Amino acid sequence: MSNDDRILYDTFFCYSEVLVEGGQQKMRIIPVQLSQPYNKGKQKLHAVIFCCLLATTATITAGEKGNCRQAGPLVFGILPFISAEELVFRFTPLVNYLSANLQVPVRIETAPDFVEFARRTHEETRYDILFTAPHFFTRANQKAGYRLIASVDSPEMWAVIVVPKQSEIHTLQDLEGKRLATVPPLGLATLLVRKSLFEAGIDPDVDLDMVITPTHDASLLSSYHGVTDASVLMQPPFEAASKKVRDSMRVIDRTESTPHIPISVAPWLDETCATEITELLVNMGSTPEGKSVLQHNRFTGYRQGDPSVYEKLNELLSR
Repeated sequence: MSNDDRILYDTFFCYSEVLVEGGQQKMRIIPVQLSQPYNKGKQKLHAVIFCCLLATTATITAGEKGNCRQAGPLVFGILPFISAEELVFRFTPLVNYLSANLQVPVRIETAPDFVEFARRTHEETRYDILFTAPHFFTRANQKAGYRLIASVDSPEMWAVIVVPKQSEIHTLQDLEGKRLATVPPLGLATLLVRKSLFEAGIDPDVDLDMVITPTHDASLLSSYHGVTDASVLMQPPFEAASKKVRDSMRVIDRTESTPHIPISVAPWLDETCATEITELLVNMGSTPEGKSVLQHNRFTGYRQGDPSVYEKLNELLSR
């Protein structure tokens, strides 16, 4: 497999290296440029600066931890629900926190699209830790044996349908004959909005033109720039969008709610390692470093996972 087929296209990522010095575990953060050029000057500079800011050495006293060291380095697989540069910016602090506390290198990896991410999850021993959509977890569990260890400790999430503020679209019925940007067909936002449209008496395959975009960011920007008339995306990415974009848009409707993001681990990780990862996630809010990571990631925290709350999503996938 070529390097170009792996993570984070046209951007930088931070690689964590765990060292042992004088009986202490220390983490060194190294900014790494990938093989493809990234020509967005300011964003490129910001990526380097961000990695350098993270490069402050984190010291952890060696103790009873380290149950994942034999399994390392660990790959943290993240669904490509946002652009690559936004993904690496948002999740680098989390993987560095895990790397330092698990005493093993952890790296981010994603895929070009939802379909390929799901295929790699089901068919390859690729992702040790999985951050994926709620409905994708049920398939990962059934097809590849991933087991739930935690969930984002936030209220349920939903998809929103947004339009430019000056738009004459105000209801779902106003979407008939219009162009509606959305994420790939297997994306949770697309499945949810199709259900809402059918329930409103609108056939999304006949009554409007659904325009597929690669990510939530791309869907939002499509109507923001006037390429489409409206956009569908999950509510968390919409809230994370720039204030300028959000303030230019208006929410006309929302879908039903689903459980929040699950965190799961591969079947080849043993229980002691899985338990240590779970404890780190669930207790992040109890340390200053953990609170800082959560704030950066816009999460309130993590809680113990309950597989039963995700079972209702099987019906959504069967549509």
